[in-house]
Amino acid sequence: MACGRTCSTGAHTSGLGFAEEGKVTAMRAIVLAIIALMLGGCMQGTLAPATDAGWSGRDRQLMANLPYRQVAIPMEYRRQIVQYTRKEAPGTIVVDTGSRFLYYVLPKGQAIRYGITVGERGQDWSGTATVGRKEEWPSWTPTAGEQARLGPFPARVPGGPQNPMGARGLYLYSGGNDTQYRIHGTNQPEYIGRAISSGCIRMTNEDVIDLYNRVKVGTIVVVLPSGRWTFGPYVADGPNA
Repeated sequence: MACGRTCSTGAHTSGLGFAEEGKVTAMRAIVLAIIALMLGGCMQGTLAPATDAGWSGRDRQLMANLPYRQVAIPMEYRRQIVQYTRKEAPGTIVVDTGSRFLYYVLPKGQAIRYGITVGERGQDWSGTATVGRKEEWPSWTPTAGEQARLGPFPARVPGGPQNPMGARGLYLYSGGNDTQYRIHGTNQPEYIGRAISSGCIRMTNEDVIDLYNRVKVGTIVVVLPSGRWTFGPYVADGPNA
């Protein structure tokens, strides 16, 4: 609409003097600059929901019969491409615990950003690790601390939608040793954006499958402590979250 009007205005038919014409030209330049900035911002945006193209038959079966209710994830925690200003190499995973975001670094100053659940106070972890193992629909063996704080649980919970590990597990290792921390799916997507876990990084099952398909064993994972570096807002935690 604006373009049609602008294009129909000519110097010979408008009756404007040279001074007025110069002002109009300057205004057009400002408007075009604003439009360019807006279009540049459109380079960032929510990605289309992950398709099932990379899913196994088991994925399709289990994801079609989830035992928990689906929830509307707040817009800021939906998977999207954003500008990325840190210096990690493409392919690195960076966890911003303060803002509840996980970044998968892309080339050219961009990253895929996912909303996550992080460890509650006293259970959170930070440091540098690598993905030492990957597993689809992993089983869960509660630690002694989890049994004491949250149990009782079975000694081992088999993989599946009812398992709190969700659809995928990325096992974090440091110095060749298992840190006992994971990036994994969840059967509680309503807590994305909060700090309630026992220290592991939770993602929606759809998002963790998407991330799992992008990373390899040996991928570097940088988990930043809360307050060290934050990129955006986070949801305040409830007293019992």
